[in-house]
Amino acid sequence: MSALQLNSIFPQFDTELISHLETIGQVTEFKEGEILMRSGQYFKNSLLILEGRVKLYREGDDGEEFFLYYLERGGACALSMICAAKNETSAIKARAITNVKALAVPILHMDALMKEHKQWYYFVLETNRSRFSELLEVIDHVVFHSMDEKLEFYLKRQFDSLGSKISITHHEIADDLNSSREVISRLLKKLESQKRISISRNEITRLNF
Repeated sequence: MSALQLNSIFPQFDTELISHLETIGQVTEFKEGEILMRSGQYFKNSLLILEGRVKLYREGDDGEEFFLYYLERGGACALSMICAAKNETSAIKARAITNVKALAVPILHMDALMKEHKQWYYFVLETNRSRFSELLEVIDHVVFHSMDEKLEFYLKRQFDSLGSKISITHHEIADDLNSSREVISRLLKKLESQKRISISRNEITRLNF
């Protein structure tokens, strides 16, 4: 990964910071479906996403999973930056849903990056602010809305992130929303009858959503 490529992905970083990240970081690749982080693990690195898409979940005591958000090109996990610096374990699970390439920045450099590079400091602040706002929106829909509203909110996030056609199963959606496949299938058929989406095998297309 050249400095020019890094700069195109993270234009907010100056030349000095890019050069430093090149020196201390290591490009790492993950296959589709591979687990990047499990709940309870200690962070060894903070990952800057260079290519691909990572899905983050919150796991319950019984092993159920609830979808939080995606990490994509130019993004980073806010929790890894904070928890790594404080030597705390992960409270989330992260899975690659496409092949992923990331720059792994060892946690031992976190303090120095925050102190010596203002662009990194602001990047961490903005990443945390953005994710916090997104999580508040998720919590609002989880707590205060019915399942059909939760599903609509979920699909909108998927379409906005992945495009007008998404490859996903009813079972995956049910897992992400901590519901049953039967309930999700019924609600999806209702949306299809309203001509808001089109459903085919393992695929949902946005129509009037």
